[in-house]
Amino acid sequence: MQRTSITRVVGLALVPVVVVGGLAACGDDDDSSGGDTIGVVASFYPVAEAAERVGGDRVDVENLTPAGTEPHDLELTPDQVADLEDADVVLYVGEGFQPAVAEIAERRDEASFDLLEEIPLESGASEALEAQEAAEEGAAEEEGHEESGLDPHFWLDPQLLIEAVHEVEAALSDASPDDADTFRANAQEYEDDLIALDEELAAGLESCERDEIVTSHAAFHYLAQRYGLTQLPITGLSPEAEPDPERLADLADQIEAEGITTVFYETLVSPDVAETLAREVDVEAAVLNPIEGLTDDQNVAGDDYSVLMRDNLAALQAALGCS
Repeated sequence: MQRTSITRVVGLALVPVVVVGGLAACGDDDDSSGGDTIGVVASFYPVAEAAERVGGDRVDVENLTPAGTEPHDLELTPDQVADLEDADVVLYVGEGFQPAVAEIAERRDEASFDLLEEIPLESGASEALEAQEAAEEGAAEEEGHEESGLDPHFWLDPQLLIEAVHEVEAALSDASPDDADTFRANAQEYEDDLIALDEELAAGLESCERDEIVTSHAAFHYLAQRYGLTQLPITGLSPEAEPDPERLADLADQIEAEGITTVFYETLVSPDVAETLAREVDVEAAVLNPIEGLTDDQNVAGDDYSVLMRDNLAALQAALGCS
């Protein structure tokens, strides 16, 4: 393999996307039972799905990050700022994941919930992230992300997503105590679905020839931790960070030495770096979805979190030689 060609791989250039559209006035829509619905603003897709599943027809959920948009790139329009300020409930993920959303949510008078503060996540970076800390130093700050070493992608572990569902249920019940029983029943139904999904993932990844996954950025720590895998990311927590040439060369050597068959890239961001690395070491490039949002096609098809996680399972089984 030619290390020199690997070192010429350039960083990803992501262009911020300005989102248009607004949320109708919160709490004004009547549902079939005649009561006012709860206006909920969710910062991006997994949080919006949890709010919709738990709230049912008692909530009006606005997802600030529409299909086809990378959530790190979200720039709020004036209408969306007003939506955040006026919502009955705001659900978001902090730690620099979407700084513009967090800034407004934290100054609101009404209920705002940073799900990362409520879920029992480990502190400190993963081993894979620590291994490249020097190469990534300062990259997150340059892109407006906090470098806390805490991976925010908790939803890639269904058991951690269940914890978030409990927090969503509590938030909605506080906003509308009369609907607490409904929210509890809806949350239990969603939790049952996630338990079944977790069991399917665990069984599907129990017997594999390999356990290393090379990923375009360090978004899969909790998925890897839950199912006994080792994440080898090209870049750190920020997908906008430029890949370090030495990191790419080291990964290429590791892929060849350990018989890794696949370099994973993501939906919603450019696959160029991952595909170049895969081509240089003559392995496959395939999608491993961080489920930060839906593509337009996935949205039209009606795909949801469980569908996308099962797609991830199939991709991992093929790459890792699972039986």
